[in-house]
Amino acid sequence: MSGLRGPSDYSEEPLRHPSLRINAKEPFNAEPTREDLISSYITPVDFFYERNHGPIPIVDDINSYYLSIGGLVEKPKKLSLDDIKKLPKYNVTATLQCAGNRRTAMSKIRAVRGVGWDVATLGNAIWGGAKLSDLLELVGVSHHTAITSLGGKHAEFTSIDQCPEENGGPYKASIPLDQATNPAADVLLAYEMNGEVLNRDHGYPLRVIVPGVIGARSVKWLDRIDIIEEESQGFFMQKDYKMFPPSVDWDNIDWSTRKPQMDFPVQCAICSLEDTNVLKKGEVIVAGYAVSGGGRGIERVDISVDGGKTWLEASRCQKSDVPYVSCDVTSDKWAWVFFKAVVDITEDSTIIAKAVDSSANVQPERVETIWNLRGILNTSWHRIRLQIAP
Repeated sequence: MSGLRGPSDYSEEPLRHPSLRINAKEPFNAEPTREDLISSYITPVDFFYERNHGPIPIVDDINSYYLSIGGLVEKPKKLSLDDIKKLPKYNVTATLQCAGNRRTAMSKIRAVRGVGWDVATLGNAIWGGAKLSDLLELVGVSHHTAITSLGGKHAEFTSIDQCPEENGGPYKASIPLDQATNPAADVLLAYEMNGEVLNRDHGYPLRVIVPGVIGARSVKWLDRIDIIEEESQGFFMQKDYKMFPPSVDWDNIDWSTRKPQMDFPVQCAICSLEDTNVLKKGEVIVAGYAVSGGGRGIERVDISVDGGKTWLEASRCQKSDVPYVSCDVTSDKWAWVFFKAVVDITEDSTIIAKAVDSSANVQPERVETIWNLRGILNTSWHRIRLQIAP
């Protein structure tokens, strides 16, 4: 074993911030409040969402930790954390988003299976670590390789995390090898988060960060990497996190007909307001986040205060000292964008936000059209219903 162990129960869990909205205690799944989520462009570690499948693994002795790299490679290796830290270090600002973000709204249309997330199951952090493309060179896989000499086409990440869904086995996920070996894809083996050592909840001592892709592929508590011929056959690649049409339900599902979800679609949500707000007439701040997968920027965010009859464009920003321009070299290509608009409310209203990314992808209008049995990728227009106080 690589110096990591998975506890058999929840008696050794880390402490968590008391303001997190807990969706499940065992395993621990929680998200920040909407207000906390947009309090900072870089999400504080305490407010970063947590998605877990079992007890949080423990490192008993960091000096005994090693990462195995094998499979269809010419020079399999075992690397210590110190070995990995000898590789060039990169800091990548990237937003991770759970595929189930905004599932609660989808479940109101028709029952789905999964943790009942609100709109805050994502976060934006500065991840520090080595590029996966550099590490794979150590085992004989060059940059920009799509298939190894031994027939490997995918990089599979295996955690120490023991999951009921895997019959007690480890969590697994994979990405195509041409993505893993592309330095520009910025896939990291991260050992830092926001300039500090990665904590247990977020994958200590080492995790994968796959920017622009649903969070399920950014495997925590990394135990090994294998180069394999086919995509990972683990539960979370083959029988979860796949997008089916509304006509498919649990009585007629065929998992083999769909590919595992990778990039997440364009998304935005209002976080300055709650669905229960009762406000006085006058100016209201409409603020939140917008993000798109695959490194696509946010071209604009549209706001409507009359249920979609008329629209105005919100301002957008990332780092406050640098003007945001979609897909510009000064922008963080893997990160979210904050938007803001000040509107005048004189009567009960439905406020809507929808985003458009740099490829002209736009959020779908109605959640009914994208309903799916697992409740993933709810990227429909975000609506907030406001009441005016008498």
